[in-house]
Amino acid sequence: MEDTEDASNAKFVNASDTGEIPSFNGDEKAKATDFANYFCSYAQLYHQKQMLADHNRMAAYHSAILGNSSVFKDKVVMDVGTGSGILAVWAAQAGARKVYAVEYTDMAKYAKRVMTANGVDNVVTVIQGAVEDIELPMEEDGLDPEGPVDIMISEWMGYFLLRESMMDSVIRARDKFLNKKTGLMFPSHCSMFVAPVRDEDDRKQNNNEYAGAMSDWHDFAETTRNMYGVDMDILEKDFDREQKEYYLLSSRWTELQPEVLLAEPKMIKQFDMATCTLEEARGITAGEPDAVFCFDINGTRNLGPVSAIAGWFTSDFRSRTDEHAAIAPKIENPSFLSTGPEQGYTHWGQQTFYLLSPLPLLKGEITRLEGSIEMTRTKENARLYNCKFKIQNSRRRLGQEDGQVLMKSPVQENVYQIP
Repeated sequence: MEDTEDASNAKFVNASDTGEIPSFNGDEKAKATDFANYFCSYAQLYHQKQMLADHNRMAAYHSAILGNSSVFKDKVVMDVGTGSGILAVWAAQAGARKVYAVEYTDMAKYAKRVMTANGVDNVVTVIQGAVEDIELPMEEDGLDPEGPVDIMISEWMGYFLLRESMMDSVIRARDKFLNKKTGLMFPSHCSMFVAPVRDEDDRKQNNNEYAGAMSDWHDFAETTRNMYGVDMDILEKDFDREQKEYYLLSSRWTELQPEVLLAEPKMIKQFDMATCTLEEARGITAGEPDAVFCFDINGTRNLGPVSAIAGWFTSDFRSRTDEHAAIAPKIENPSFLSTGPEQGYTHWGQQTFYLLSPLPLLKGEITRLEGSIEMTRTKENARLYNCKFKIQNSRRRLGQEDGQVLMKSPVQENVYQIP
């Protein structure tokens, strides 16, 4: 699904959900509510244009598909969440025998026109519907009942990779349609990264906006008490919690520059799209080995302070690496997409989790920042996520990294929303 989120329009979605993997189990009302909330913006050409203008995104998929036309030649391809249909067009141009472009929203009507305009409507069939529900014309198109699809392409990635939970739909489509031994997934592998960053201007702005909101509350409460004789102080604690969650404990869409990174990024999760499960797609659970990070930051080289932990993802388009790698077609020209600061602009940007207070870096010392991340779906909406960070820092003399610890902080634990 082509991601439609915009940094200036990121909002919480109000939808009733259980927080479990979205499957609905026949609950058509719940399914309709979720689909209405999630898919409404995907039917707008304005949002499609935003994604099509993301040249890093476009170049990665273009290279992956057209750069491997020998892999696509005479194959059956499915594009999950085709949007305006450009990936399906490229698959047809790369020589696919048949392409099924699946799109839930009315954008499917535009996609059909795009196929005709580009002369590939004889190869591409646009199917409007949820990929979990559709069926393919097996006999009519001469498809293999053991695995009708040879290559599955999709642009399903959300903020910090998992936000939106569309990965669930891709996994279900893979398990239902893709040839299990020789089928290829585009992208084939996706990885999540975190790194400490310096971004004091935005961190201070968030704190100032929170302070301003609380100052407005105090004025409101005093005015209500003096003019109308009603004491609202009983609600101050709850208002404070709301504002803190919004201004201080919500991640922010950012477009960071490479120089603000204070240490080499750490991979915290990797998905093999040929084998990953619905359970893995739920997020990052406590205790996963990769979810633990440790950064040694040289206070002499890095001006600091540490303002936040930033997160982003990469997507690879390469050969299978699982047990069926030997018999599956080889990707001779791998492609790569990064949404990290080194890449420049992508519409995903980075998700930045600002510390409540900065962590100074001192000259002549190494600051060690260690901790863990847990990423789970919210109980209110399974397409949104919370990130729990546990962080502790310690200091050592420069040149004595394994020597005496000068100080060690208590463990800080904060839960951030990814709106």
